[in-house]
Amino acid sequence: MPVTLNELEVEFSAIRAQGAGGQNVNKVSSAIHLRFDIRASSLPDAVKEALLALHDQRIAKDGVIVIKGQRYRSQDKNRADALERLRQLIASVCVPVKARKATRPTHGSVKRRLESKGKRAEVKRLRGKPAE
Repeated sequence: MPVTLNELEVEFSAIRAQGAGGQNVNKVSSAIHLRFDIRASSLPDAVKEALLALHDQRIAKDGVIVIKGQRYRSQDKNRADALERLRQLIASVCVPVKARKATRPTHGSVKRRLESKGKRAEVKRLRGKPAE
């Protein structure tokens, strides 16, 4: 189910980027902190519950997603990058989990596994002291 994200619910703040960058890194706030409150959003309830159930370090205990965008030197590109990563996170919970269908190993695979175990056991047995 495609979910639309209301960009008015997303809060951006400009911060200084980390890492190397010379003198410019100390003057320009090109990194972006994106904050998105899951509980206060207009997302469907099922999507909200799935996001809150995720064990993702970007989701705080109070239900706020914080994404830091500092991949690019441009503030606009970092803003777009952080927003895209938020969309990907939301889209990841919208995909239904496929139920696993239990299967049994084939006869041939069981036979090959047992043969390889036998060969390995023989190699290890030959490493021991010779019988007198």
